Amino acid sequence: MQRVYLDSAATTQVREEVIVKMQDALANFYGNPSSTHSFGRSAKTAIEKARKTIAKELNAHPSEIIFTSGGTEADNMILRGAVRDLGVKTLITSKIEHHAVLHTAEELAKEYGVTLHFVNLDPSGNPDMLHLTSLLQQDDSKKLVSLMHVNNEIGNKIDIDAIGKLCADNHALFHSDTVQSVGHYEWDVKNTQIDFLTAAAHKFHGPKGIGFAYIKRNTGLKPLIFGGSQERGFRAGTESFHNIVGLEEAFIVAYKNMDAERNYVTDLKKYFIEKLGKELPEITFNGLSGDLDKSTYTLVNVCLPYSEEKALMLLFHLDLKGIACSKGSACQSGSDLGSHVLGEILSKDELKRPSLRFSFSKYNTKEELDYVISVLKAYAND
Repeated sequence: MQRVYLDSAATTQVREEVIVKMQDALANFYGNPSSTHSFGRSAKTAIEKARKTIAKELNAHPSEIIFTSGGTEADNMILRGAVRDLGVKTLITSKIEHHAVLHTAEELAKEYGVTLHFVNLDPSGNPDMLHLTSLLQQDDSKKLVSLMHVNNEIGNKIDIDAIGKLCADNHALFHSDTVQSVGHYEWDVKNTQIDFLTAAAHKFHGPKGIGFAYIKRNTGLKPLIFGGSQERGFRAGTESFHNIVGLEEAFIVAYKNMDAERNYVTDLKKYFIEKLGKELPEITFNGLSGDLDKSTYTLVNVCLPYSEEKALMLLFHLDLKGIACSKGSACQSGSDLGSHVLGEILSKDELKRPSLRFSFSKYNTKEELDYVISVLKAYAND
């Protein structure tokens, strides 16, 4: 049986270079980075090197990069800190954000009584800029806007520069969950009007359990976790050294090979879209995922022409055939809940049909895509 992994939006295969780097770290750099002896200093030096590597690529200052356990922690750190420490009274987000943002915003509304607004979406799932403008100008309260750069389910890319400028013009803070973006797109935080962003290594062929937050200098944000003085006081606790150097290596390789790998994966996505259209002409693409210019090159989200009965067994059938993909985001797998993203943009009739997210990486091939399409077509005709 062929095995095909098309779920890289959930997590990616770790690069061989990263594994080698982490093995070396585990074997030879076991000192506590907070210790003053040579073992500790060696580890601390490597952590600061990783911080500088990331900062340089993002055009940030090293002090603005804070290592976390991943995107969820970083989102919580920023949103909760903005309300607790920065006097934010109004949160503006959308109903198709990752739950790390949505659930945090909902909890902050309960705990602190902040006003929570959801910007309207167009039929494709992009934020309505006129409505966002009206929300920003509704009153004089201090506001934070949180909108993800690349949607993790439908792949839409928002106009990050336009939204950043709009927020700055209206004296609002701007945070973006860029977990699906960092490692796949170039970033320049000095020339993008953004105050906070978040990233996770396992989305660009690094290890799980490590990520970072970009926190613009002098925002006044305070720690979420208290204890020692690690991470410039932003995040107490002994640093996960092997994961940090793994993150750095994945980051270096991703940006070094970005153009070549992006071209390769874009070609895979284009091939998949074209061949799906020929073999299953009734298929539709959710959001803007079928548009090569307006969505990320790493995924498509398709609505399949199957009956409700066939839909019930589809993921199970694909798994039996060795194919890994997602019904919704990975955070929803194993749950009977439907996708909250698709629930916002699809009609009731469309929601009755099965939708799947296929996400690609440099490790996929056109031969694998041919196999997946053949399985989908056979299931439709069975």
